[in-house]
Amino acid sequence: MKNLDVLISGSSVAGPALAYWLHRHGFNPTIVERAPALRDGGYAVDFRGEAHLSVLRGMGILDAVEAGRTGTGSMSYVNSAGKVQAKLPADLFAGDVEILRGDLARILYDATVPFTEYVFGDSITSLDEDADGVAVTFERSAPRRFDLVIGADGLHSNTRRLAFGPEDRFVKHLGVHCAIFTTANHLGLDHTGHAYRTAGKLVAMYSARHNTEAKAVFYFASPALDLGRREVTRQQAVLTEQFAGNGWESDRLLREMRYAPDFYFDSVGQVRMDSWSRGRVALVGDAASCPSSLSGMGSGLALVGAYVLAGELAAAGGDHRVAFGRYEEALRTYAEGCRKMGDGVAGLMVPGNRFVAGLLNRYYKVMPYLPGSNMAARIARKTAENITLRDYGSRGALSA
Repeated sequence: MKNLDVLISGSSVAGPALAYWLHRHGFNPTIVERAPALRDGGYAVDFRGEAHLSVLRGMGILDAVEAGRTGTGSMSYVNSAGKVQAKLPADLFAGDVEILRGDLARILYDATVPFTEYVFGDSITSLDEDADGVAVTFERSAPRRFDLVIGADGLHSNTRRLAFGPEDRFVKHLGVHCAIFTTANHLGLDHTGHAYRTAGKLVAMYSARHNTEAKAVFYFASPALDLGRREVTRQQAVLTEQFAGNGWESDRLLREMRYAPDFYFDSVGQVRMDSWSRGRVALVGDAASCPSSLSGMGSGLALVGAYVLAGELAAAGGDHRVAFGRYEEALRTYAEGCRKMGDGVAGLMVPGNRFVAGLLNRYYKVMPYLPGSNMAARIARKTAENITLRDYGSRGALSA
C-alpha cells in the first residue's frame, strides 16, 4: 500500500464516511473543517434502498441512525388559514429512514473520531502537487504534506475551486434559494409537516426530535444572489423582503428566525463536472456531483461515493491514478441518475405564477386517488438502488 496519508476537506457526511472506510482499509485520514465545531441543525436527509442501508450497516451506525430518525409521516399542504388542502404520503419524502443532517453528522463524527484527526476552524488555502504528494497550506495551521487530498466540502467546495477552477464553471443554479432553521413547534405538529405555497414561494414547518421542536423551511424563486455565505444579517433581510406579508405562518417564523441558533441560507444548485479528479486531488459527495437538495438523493450518494472511493483506493494498493478512474467509472451513471431526480423539482416546489401554483395545489388534493399516485416514490427507490456495490475485502466489506 502507498499514499496512506489522506487529507479530507469537509466534516458533514461524505468526509467522515470516507474517513471511516479509509481507516478500515489501512489509510490515515485527517479531516479539516472550516466551521469551529460540528454543525448542528439543517434539513432532514433520507436513505432508501439496500445500497444506502448496506453502507450504514457496514459502518455499524444503522441502529444509531434509526434511533435518531425523525419519524415524519405525511406532509400536508395548507391554505393561508392553515386548513389542510392535500396530503402527500411519507414515502415520497422520508425513504426507509430519515434523520436530521446535524444528528447524522454527530453519529458519523462519533464513529470516526477515535482514529481520525479532526482540525476544526480551518480551511485549505493552497494545494501544490509534486511527484511525491501535495503540499497544503491552511488559513491557520502550519503547512503540511499529504499523499492525497479529497474534497468533501459540498456544493461550494473550496477544494474544487483550488484544484479545478471557479465555482461558476461547475455549479448550475436551479433558480431557487432556500433557508432553514430550528424553531418552536408552536403548531403542535406530531411527526408531520405543513407547507404553504404561493407563486414563486413555499414556506413549511415540520416537527423534529420527537416533536420537541420544529424546522422552518423557506424556498423562493430568484436568480443567483451574490450574498456572502457568512453574512447572516443580509440573508435574513432578503428572506424578510421575500416573505413578509406572505400569509399563513410566514410573519411569525420570520420573527423567530432572528433568534434561531442554526440559521442556514443557500442557493439550490447542481454540480456538473467532466472529471472528479485531477492528479492527487479528488472530489466526493456534493463537491463532485451534487444532485441538489431537492433531489432527496444527496446524502445517500455521498455515503455510497465514500464507500466506493475508499474501496477503489484499497483495491489499487493506494495507486490514485488507477483508483480515481475506477471510482468515477463505478459511480458516474449512479450519480447521473440521482441528479435527474433533482431536475425539474424546483419548478414544482415554487412555480413561477399563481395559476400554476393553484393548479398544483388542486392536483395534490386529488393525487392520492389517481392511478400511479406512488410513482414518484417508486422512481426514487429505483434510482437509489441502481448500483451494485463491490465487496472490497474483509476489512472494508459491507458485512464486516
